Amino acid sequence: MGNNTYKQNFDITKGVREKRNGHKSLLIWYTGLSGSGKSTLANAVEQELYNKGYNSYTLDGDNIRRGINNDLGFNQEDRLENIRRVAEISKLMMDAGIIVNAAFISPLISDRNIIKDIVGVKNIFEIYVSTSLEECEKRDVKGLYEKARKGLIKDFTGITSKYVPPKNPDVVIDTQDKDISVCVNEILPKIISKIKLDA
Repeated sequence: MGNNTYKQNFDITKGVREKRNGHKSLLIWYTGLSGSGKSTLANAVEQELYNKGYNSYTLDGDNIRRGINNDLGFNQEDRLENIRRVAEISKLMMDAGIIVNAAFISPLISDRNIIKDIVGVKNIFEIYVSTSLEECEKRDVKGLYEKARKGLIKDFTGITSKYVPPKNPDVVIDTQDKDISVCVNEILPKIISKIKLDA
């Protein structure tokens, strides 16, 4: 089918939308273990962006799997497809001029390289939420680590499946000993500098 499809160009471009919005679009990608604080941090960052008048939206791993990716499992192939689809969704939203917060474990460098290939390296702001495995297990609000330790969940990241940290993320943040507002204050100025139209 790919040979019979052609890109359709429209008069209202990403640049036009960004100019009207008063800021560039950007993909802010939060990666880290389950329970590290990715979604909590993404939510807090989006609240601040909203308060400052920026157009943003948050994509979360659990929410995405309850909808558009509800046909995918958790084997390596499906995990990769989950990330690919999220990257394509993010690309569409960025074309609409939106700042996208995306909170996904995305455990492997190869996973995150696919995202960068789809949206473009210059269009992604990578945040590694480096909270330790021990702290994530303490939080374990979903009971997933306990199930993984008992062998009830296979290929669970951090227990029976590896997590490989990013080599050069834009930000490394540990939510263990910092209030969420402190974390946001560390991150937000760097994001704002990326979305300025004259940047």
